[in-house]
Amino acid sequence: MLSRPALLLMICVLSLVLAAVCCAEPFGHKGGPDIENIGEINELSRQQPYDLELLLSFGTSKGGSAGHLAVAVRDKETSDDLVYSANFYADLDPEHEKGYYNENLVIMVPKTEYLFKTSSSLGTDASFGLDMGEIYKRSVIGIRISGVQPQMKDGLRVFFQRLNADFHARKQNTEYHNSPIVYGYMNLNCAKTIGLAFKYGAGLDDLPIKGTSFWSWFNPISATKANLPTEMAMQLIETFAERNCTFDVVLYKKWVGSTYVDPLEGSGMMFKDLPNRFPSMLSLDYFENQGSYEDYDNLFAMYLLYYLGRYSIVLNGESHCLEIEHKKEPDGYATARSKADESAEKDKKHFLRRLVFRAWGIKLDSGVDNTPLYEGEIPQ
Repeated sequence: MLSRPALLLMICVLSLVLAAVCCAEPFGHKGGPDIENIGEINELSRQQPYDLELLLSFGTSKGGSAGHLAVAVRDKETSDDLVYSANFYADLDPEHEKGYYNENLVIMVPKTEYLFKTSSSLGTDASFGLDMGEIYKRSVIGIRISGVQPQMKDGLRVFFQRLNADFHARKQNTEYHNSPIVYGYMNLNCAKTIGLAFKYGAGLDDLPIKGTSFWSWFNPISATKANLPTEMAMQLIETFAERNCTFDVVLYKKWVGSTYVDPLEGSGMMFKDLPNRFPSMLSLDYFENQGSYEDYDNLFAMYLLYYLGRYSIVLNGESHCLEIEHKKEPDGYATARSKADESAEKDKKHFLRRLVFRAWGIKLDSGVDNTPLYEGEIPQ
């Protein structure tokens, strides 16, 4: 028979266990249970010998939505890639002083955490669906690049460290950026930080980046034009193709079952109900809703990424496991580019007619629906 102290101790332990069970977050929520086979899928993904992966996240707002761009650098000595991503809350806004992760301008987290985890190595202030667990909030296109020189990867790492050092030192007007080194949605945003790292860190001197020229000091309108994630991704693909690098693409699809509501955003919408919009370039159809595209640049980007695609990964909500949903052999870059151009030209054939009618306030049928492209289906 248990003594009274032992019995009280057991009751306390059971109470703590029950409290932990009762307070546990549900699947698909921040702090909730993790996906069961993350390691297995990660090993499968790393079977291909890529060096870098551009992580192009879908937009989550209606109408114009540029999404987000990060880069994962592969290290042969570790079992996971390291993601570098601009921190939306590192803007020195007093509203973001508490309850938001704002320690660094560029966050650095394992790729499996960035895509799939419900808790973060950055701490409890990390943003769910942005700094971790992206697939619960939106789809992500992984553009994997092979044939990158090791010194370029080292240069990226060094430059991202410098960005954080300059952020902490409150530097401004450096040789790579002519404003304070803090996050700015229209100025030093996610796409620009990635572009700067490749230009000034990895040595891609021919990579075009907005707002970095001498003349932008005297042209504030030009300087405030934002670098957009899809635009930067397309420029990087073209630049690396000129250096004879090869590509394949992985689609990490949004899990549409998360009932989590982000208290930091204030929209009150569950993740499952947020738009999952292909990140648009700045174009005439920028403010269209998801699935409706007519601009050539957007159509070309969607088709190019599809033709470079290798497989799509989806989360099974019943088994809590990741699965390979669709798989195909990617085209080479030259072939993919040619096919994307042909497909985009075909899709935009009614664009000018529709533009004229819109000018007169006449509404026609909806635009081209390219949703099947990022659902992993073969376009007709």
